[in-house]
Amino acid sequence: MRTKEFLVIIEKSENGGYVAFVPDLPGCHTQGDTLEDVRKYIKDAIQLYLEVESDYLNEEPTKFVSAEMMQVEI
Repeated sequence: MRTKEFLVIIEKSENGGYVAFVPDLPGCHTQGDTLEDVRKYIKDAIQLYLEVESDYLNEEPTKFVSAEMMQVEI
């Protein structure tokens, strides 16, 4: 068994808790009440996603560049 690494984005949910998604795996997302929960759930979601969409096992994930806060005048 080999290991693959994916960028996971975790955000606070408007309704409390957290939401996580994987930009390289369209539709791969989950939510949890705590950071610990959402980290576990997103790992499970990635594994399930790759079982169904096995083509992604042979693709190289996009390399993360940055996450930035931008200020704009409104």
